[in-house]
Amino acid sequence: MTALHLNFFWFHLFNIISALEPATGLLVMNNVSGSATPDYDYLIKFLALGDSGVGKTSLLCHFTNGVFNKKFISTVGVDFSEKRVVYRSHYSDGITGRSQRVHLQLWDTAGQERFRSLTTAFFRDAMGFVLVFDLTSEQSFLNIRNWLEQLKTHAYCDNPDIVLCGNKADLEDSRFEKEEKIREEAEKYGLTYFETSAVTGQNVNKVFDTLLDLVMMRIQKTVDSTTLPGRRRGAPGMQLENNKPPSQQRSCSC
Repeated sequence: MTALHLNFFWFHLFNIISALEPATGLLVMNNVSGSATPDYDYLIKFLALGDSGVGKTSLLCHFTNGVFNKKFISTVGVDFSEKRVVYRSHYSDGITGRSQRVHLQLWDTAGQERFRSLTTAFFRDAMGFVLVFDLTSEQSFLNIRNWLEQLKTHAYCDNPDIVLCGNKADLEDSRFEKEEKIREEAEKYGLTYFETSAVTGQNVNKVFDTLLDLVMMRIQKTVDSTTLPGRRRGAPGMQLENNKPPSQQRSCSC
């Protein structure tokens, strides 16, 4: 089976799985009817996007495995990896909440135009996005506007959580602009910005920690602002009584 066929296989498989999950892209795991409780609380999907060759695959590889793979292979369609993390919420009054076990699905998309119809199909099911450009390629930075337009069209809401990455920060002598100027442009888009290096690991974990924090805060706001029958305050996600589905659907706090 070719790489492209495998990617289509994963696409259809996870579309089936997604159909069993809430529309937000979040799966809250609870022990219902005595069934065994899974070993995580949340399943959250992140998606990396940006032009071809900016280093999306290398960033994800460093985040999941802590290594830089020198053998670069251009992503065909979409690729997929996973990582388990423990998230601890922080409240405005400085109190730290309970730990949440999070299972991250990390989707890596091809930047080539010929795969665009396939990759945009994944935008709807992702809760957070890592938008990557190459610090040595001004064109990849200029194309950020196009990617944001794609997200506005295909993401699950008009203002999804996005972290912007200027990758290849280790190539300081080849960068097209100073960090201050790029940061000013990122602020115009309202994006959190990090300069990263998949080679040295600079800010790689910070990118995903920040994105997870944004997504979890959005989830909490949605939970707090939605009244659902059978909810128990303080419990993660949604608790159902008597196995009856809620009469209202959770809304996106966009």
